[in-house]
Amino acid sequence: MPASPLERLRHIRDEAVYLARRTKDLRGDDFLTNEHLKRAFVRSLEIIGEATKQIPSDFRQGNPELPWRLMTGMRDRLIHDSGGVDYEIVWQTATEDIPGVLEKVKRILETAE
Repeated sequence: MPASPLERLRHIRDEAVYLARRTKDLRGDDFLTNEHLKRAFVRSLEIIGEATKQIPSDFRQGNPELPWRLMTGMRDRLIHDSGGVDYEIVWQTATEDIPGVLEKVKRILETAE
């Protein structure tokens, strides 16, 4: 049985929480030199994008406050771009975009649960 949209949102929330916690006291330069963190951040963004792809379009259309297309686009870029990962973009996404995504996902979950 496929996961419900709320289960997928919980996956997104959990990965966003991880990213928010890890970036809290981390400098960009430290991130860019830490291979373990770089790979972990990429994996979290892939999970967020994949969970987003599994959410039905009617649910996404009913919750337009989230950047659904950008979230799936990041996943596609990370998985399919053979040119390598731009870790500065990964850092920027984790520090600038994910906090807002996290707050919006939390609001949707609070309303639905």
